[in-house]
Amino acid sequence: MTDWTDCPAVERNPRKISGAWAFTGTRVPVYALFENLESGATVKDFLEWFPEVKEWQVTAVLRHETESLKETAAA
Repeated sequence: MTDWTDCPAVERNPRKISGAWAFTGTRVPVYALFENLESGATVKDFLEWFPEVKEWQVTAVLRHETESLKETAAA
């Protein structure tokens, strides 16, 4: 499981969306990005569908997840 605590693009608040990690300043859960990408959407599609999420946030989340996977593979 990814540790999102040091990713500035996301936050977790127990009073918002049941405490799920969300893009900072939004109610859009991080998992929504991955579900949409898995279903064939592009980052551009996601940003159009969720205009409150900024491109830098998506980039930061994808970069953070990539680094997390690299660390897991190296362990």
